[in-house]
Amino acid sequence: MDIQSDRKNAMLFTNPERIPISCGILPAAWIKYRDELSAIISRYPALFGEQTENKDYDRVSGTYVAGTHIDVWGCKWENIHHGMESIVTGHPVPTRDMIADLKIPTADAGCPHGFMYLRLQDLRGFEELMLDFAEEPPELQVLLDKVLEYNLRQVENIRDNLRESGQEEQMIYFGDDLGMQNSLPMSPDTWRKYLKPCYKTLYSGLKEDGHYIYMHTDGHILEIIMDLKECGVDVVNPQVRANGIDNLRDVCKGNICVDLDLDRQMFPFGSPREIDAHIEEAVRKLGSDRGGLWLKAEIGQDVPLENVEAICAGLVKHSGN
Repeated sequence: MDIQSDRKNAMLFTNPERIPISCGILPAAWIKYRDELSAIISRYPALFGEQTENKDYDRVSGTYVAGTHIDVWGCKWENIHHGMESIVTGHPVPTRDMIADLKIPTADAGCPHGFMYLRLQDLRGFEELMLDFAEEPPELQVLLDKVLEYNLRQVENIRDNLRESGQEEQMIYFGDDLGMQNSLPMSPDTWRKYLKPCYKTLYSGLKEDGHYIYMHTDGHILEIIMDLKECGVDVVNPQVRANGIDNLRDVCKGNICVDLDLDRQMFPFGSPREIDAHIEEAVRKLGSDRGGLWLKAEIGQDVPLENVEAICAGLVKHSGN
């Protein structure tokens, strides 16, 4: 993706004119609100661009489709709510003795959300993976190596495609949820021992080619944000609620560009006034004339329309757009 000037300047701390903003709307919200949501979107071209086409509100793809899905690794995903994301319910290697026989997929499916740490979890199941990290059996490294080998092939495909198309200085997006609500799922030292080398290896070639790395990661990640920077991440996308805005300020401000995931756990329940105050606080505490801040909001079907309006208005108002 080509980097717009304000995004690049904010990322590099070179005085953007305004704070870059974005807003993602889940398919379930479109299915629920339809024309009412479109009417709000049309009022904020600074956020959504000019709306020129009629939207197919019922268009849903991939694992957002209700039903059962099997991915290239053989993980079973199930979805009972059309328009919301699936969850993995079937793990291909639930016991350690099965890891040796796990085949690296021959099909190339890129690096979807959950490409490294969450992929380990999808393959083993959360509880079994946590035991692996706690007990450190040799099978853990075997599993890590297999997932890393597959992901390296996907990253090399990305590099090849960028070279062939002559695209320079692109923003390459990755997503892997590394945290839980209040902590990492393992100690920071364990994360640094097993997972940090994976991300550093995956991102290094893209960095050598002159590209930038954006990493979305849900959950509490405060202790490893600067480790992610050392891995090559240029823009980190953390959640407010799981990390705390003051904590993010202390760790990130002036050190790494943050695309702040505004408080989705607040959006369904807060008042429009509270939402506006939340966005203002984020800008006041994390913003700077030098840059270092982007703002992002995600809207689900549980967000009332008046709050959708407040989110859009607050993003435009407080970003200088």
